[in-house]
Amino acid sequence: MKLKRIFLILTLLLTAVSAWCGPIKWEEATPPHDNQAVHQSVEQEGVEITVKDGWVYVTASRTVTIRIFSILGQPIVTETMQPGTYRVHLASRGIYLLRAGSTTRRITI
Repeated sequence: MKLKRIFLILTLLLTAVSAWCGPIKWEEATPPHDNQAVHQSVEQEGVEITVKDGWVYVTASRTVTIRIFSILGQPIVTETMQPGTYRVHLASRGIYLLRAGSTTRRITI
């Protein structure tokens, strides 16, 4: 019972903090070109995902809907993107799930 209560309090706290920090917005960017960035490709969807310094870069070759969720499944940001490169900053370190079209990848900040 105590574990459920602690989990509920932590979930509410995380939700409150994320709402207080303001909405997360995508912005146009150029992809990072160094060896310390972590690259993941989603070949079926024509999407390349790069993570560097708390930023998630998404390069899409066609229009695709990108969704980022917390590890608990809470939606963080959803955006339909035109072809190009975009980035979003995730302030909290942790593990996230990124869904590009019908493909899901785990990303770590």
